[in-house]
Amino acid sequence: MAILQTSRISVHPHGIALVQGADSGQPKANWQAPTFFAAGAEIYAQGEKCGGLYRVEFGAVRVYRLLADGRRQISAFHLAGETFGFEADNTHHFFAEAICGTGIHALHTSPANNFSNELFPLALKSLVRAQEHLLVLGRQNAIERVAAFLADIAERQGGLRQVELPMSRADIGDYLGLTIETVSRIFSKLKQKGVIRLPSLRSVEIAKWQVLQDMAA
Repeated sequence: MAILQTSRISVHPHGIALVQGADSGQPKANWQAPTFFAAGAEIYAQGEKCGGLYRVEFGAVRVYRLLADGRRQISAFHLAGETFGFEADNTHHFFAEAICGTGIHALHTSPANNFSNELFPLALKSLVRAQEHLLVLGRQNAIERVAAFLADIAERQGGLRQVELPMSRADIGDYLGLTIETVSRIFSKLKQKGVIRLPSLRSVEIAKWQVLQDMAA
């Protein structure tokens, strides 16, 4: 997220946040002031016209698609500081929904406002994460999938041992292709093995980081 980490943010009188480069002082992207979405609120829907990108200011987002039989497949979770909404065309192919109370910045792109140089690294990161998710689903057993998920979330939260999970066990199951019962059972098994501790339902403490990584490998 070099765009924001090395930038200075000012607020336009009409509520548009102008992200300015620390060196040039020129606006780099017209991110709108954050909009609040309550837990479960839809940010955009599958089939809607895509007008730009979104960045999570706080909270968390799930991106998913409903399958023909009514089941839900979650393709990604996005946490604070992450950008999402990349599409190959002008239509959203997934739903995006706030998991908890979430603040979202929108960036409306147009031919007159081309920020491809700044956004290209973010798009690549999104692509790599999607490819890694496919590898997890296709090659790992249930306990390896959960271990890989926890290791990934921990790394995205700064490598802290205390990991906050805004998503439910059902969300995790729909992301990993597992039932909620399987996810809960594996959390309990990892706890029994001393790999993790569970201070609360939405919090995980990683007690044996190397063991968790070995399971995820």
